[in-house]
Amino acid sequence: MSAGYHRAKSYPRITFTPGGIMFTSHVSRRTLLAVAASLTLGTVTLLDAARVEAQPSGAPLKIGIIGTGKIGGALARHWVKAGHEVFVSSRHPEELQDLVKELGPKAHAGTPKEAAAFGSVVLVSIPYGAMPQIGEDLRAELAGKVIIDTSNPNTGRDGAQAAEWQKKGAGVSTAELLHSTRVVRAFNCIPAASLANNGNRQPERIAIPVGGDDAAALEIGQRLVRDAGFDPVVVGSLAKTREFDLGQPLAQGNLTAAQLRAKLNP
Repeated sequence: MSAGYHRAKSYPRITFTPGGIMFTSHVSRRTLLAVAASLTLGTVTLLDAARVEAQPSGAPLKIGIIGTGKIGGALARHWVKAGHEVFVSSRHPEELQDLVKELGPKAHAGTPKEAAAFGSVVLVSIPYGAMPQIGEDLRAELAGKVIIDTSNPNTGRDGAQAAEWQKKGAGVSTAELLHSTRVVRAFNCIPAASLANNGNRQPERIAIPVGGDDAAALEIGQRLVRDAGFDPVVVGSLAKTREFDLGQPLAQGNLTAAQLRAKLNP
């Protein structure tokens, strides 16, 4: 045996599952200690996020909602109705108690930090100027999680930097500001009243353009669009989602899926 190297002692392999931890086969003591250190340091958020993809496709999700205005509130109602558990948040969570009572036992309220920690999926629906601060304040809580972004930069509200975010595209900007590769852009170009009242519209549902760079996150985003009562239409990567930023050709909130796809492929 070469000097300086030692045979690793074998321990049961740890597998994280939706129901908890299973021990199968064997891993080295070094790996076991690394996992223990990760848990001690709080990087369990990454493990929680991995559980989302391990769940059966129809299993309820835990969704943190940062920004519970008209968009966030409407989606909370749709998702609880679909069987998901939500954690709505505000700087003044006491103002959300009526909503929580309305939604029942699958709804909770608290601070944005608590919502980000709660959800394996996190909806971010805020004035865009707050995005940099959210990215710094909640960086640990958001790490590795699927992030659904509905927010739009607005020069009148968000200051001079909004023009740079608009030029780059909100999806790419959000990914940079939140330090995440798992951002899914969705629900940004449908009027709040239509989102609240026109889920499962007949005879054809309203289409929601979506896009992202992470395939697994995009699948989850599409599922949540369907669970809200709308039809997801994948536009492409985060860079492509600029095509449905406000003011762009695909930013229309009343098209059917067939009509939106026709605009994508004229």
